[in-house]
Amino acid sequence: MSEQKKTTIVLFSGDYDKAMAAYIIANGAAAYDHEVTIFHTFWGLNALRKDQQVDVNKGFLEKMFGKMMPRGADKMGLSKMNYGGMGKKMIKNVIKKHNVTELPQLIELAQEQEVKLVACTMTMDLLGLQKEELLEEIDYAGVAAYLGDAEDGNVNLFI
Repeated sequence: MSEQKKTTIVLFSGDYDKAMAAYIIANGAAAYDHEVTIFHTFWGLNALRKDQQVDVNKGFLEKMFGKMMPRGADKMGLSKMNYGGMGKKMIKNVIKKHNVTELPQLIELAQEQEVKLVACTMTMDLLGLQKEELLEEIDYAGVAAYLGDAEDGNVNLFI
């Protein structure tokens, strides 16, 4: 009997298309019975932000970061050809036309498939993000926890 394969992904990017690729790979790996971890750090944390405003006590800099970063996966811009949001509208139109699952639904599917979604606590501290602002049913950890998952990984990606 073979050992369960492991896939780990560091999602550093806050770009819609790159996050979408990470979640497509994660869901595919989970469908092939891999144990999957996505470690969200820096701008990748935006994929885990709730869409709505959450009232939490923050200092000035933390409030500014919160206002400058997109709130939720659906608000993230494209890495190329964003054109002030027009490129994203065009790509979402193409996604819909080809019946491709959009990023918020890919995240839900990952949770249904028990993909381990991890928010980097150090980056949360740096950017002033609080647990209340992020999706439910995710894990919180530092780099040591990610390295523990990645150490036995068959596939380790940085996106």
